[in-house]
Amino acid sequence: MDPYRNPFAPGAGSRPPELAGRDLVLEQARIASGRAIFGRHARSIILLGLRGTGKTVLLNEIEGIGRQAGLLTSKVESPEGKGLAQLLVPEMRRVMRSLSVAESAKDLADRGLRALRSFVSIFKIEVAGFEVEVDGEPGLADSGDLQADLPDLFLTIGQAAKAAGKGWMLLIDEIQYLSEPDLSALIVAVHKVSQAGLPVLFVGAGLPQVARLAGDAKSYAERLFVYPEVGPLDRVSAEKAIRNPIREEGADISDDALAEIVTLTKGYPFFLQEWASILWDSAQGPTITLAETQKAYRGAIASLDEGFFKVRIDRLTKAEVKFVQAMAALGDGPYSMADIAKEMGRQMNSLGPARATIIHKGMIYSPSFGYLDFTVPLFADFIRRRFS
Repeated sequence: MDPYRNPFAPGAGSRPPELAGRDLVLEQARIASGRAIFGRHARSIILLGLRGTGKTVLLNEIEGIGRQAGLLTSKVESPEGKGLAQLLVPEMRRVMRSLSVAESAKDLADRGLRALRSFVSIFKIEVAGFEVEVDGEPGLADSGDLQADLPDLFLTIGQAAKAAGKGWMLLIDEIQYLSEPDLSALIVAVHKVSQAGLPVLFVGAGLPQVARLAGDAKSYAERLFVYPEVGPLDRVSAEKAIRNPIREEGADISDDALAEIVTLTKGYPFFLQEWASILWDSAQGPTITLAETQKAYRGAIASLDEGFFKVRIDRLTKAEVKFVQAMAALGDGPYSMADIAKEMGRQMNSLGPARATIIHKGMIYSPSFGYLDFTVPLFADFIRRRFS
């Protein structure tokens, strides 16, 4: 079929042609955005899920929902090794400058910019393009304690946004990479604006362990956020995600071919899109057959092995690779630490450092006490293919 019209052509964080199975999450975001803009209580949202489940796509959709509701939006990704303060300063500055245009919010926004100047100075943050436009605001966001100063800035933004008849939605992807002090400061800031009834909404996305990390950071995080799980699509939604775009292009796919894709991908959106893209380019049409689907599967696996999976295994040291090899040798997870230690011929207490490092790299997580699993769906299959 015509590759120029391929509806499944993948891209990092790009919206799939059919955003199926996520209606409940998007409706939660619409309600929260609508309540926030009117200063009503709205619980912030943290999306939890494995790699390849479409969390980044959902963040992009929710950002659009926020804008439609009248919220100014800031979307950032938390990289490893970068502090929250440095991550947020450019966005907070941009939002405050936007609010300062409104006459009703000008004084509050200007005060916020002065406070941000103090904040940047105290925390010695280097931000490209950040010029000293105003003097600091003594006593506001200048204590040097992020857990005290970040809430000051959030409150000032919220007050200015309310005065302007606007709101602010902050979206952070990959929040599992935030340090514990940074995560704690973020939670406190969100809590403060929520208590004040200000039009500020936080939407985060991260790996499944984030709910536990948030709870460890602040006990009230459980009440402050809702934690929608972004998992694989159910069969109906997965079939819809594949079949509808094909039919919109004037083609079709046989029932057995469609069932084969859904079964082997286990409904994970990224894998569905990758396989469907390769299948579209190789199928003759007008109806995609089971034989064509099975042939395209080999190409999809090769593409995933050399791309999606490879970039992740390449982040691990040789010792860490042996650790995940031991996990995969046990079959599909979750895996008990006792079984991993036995497979490796090691004492369980000797595996702690490797376990901690691989978790920090976002490759594995602990679904329950004493157990581990991969954060990347179908990764155990890849390990077995790669090292068999």
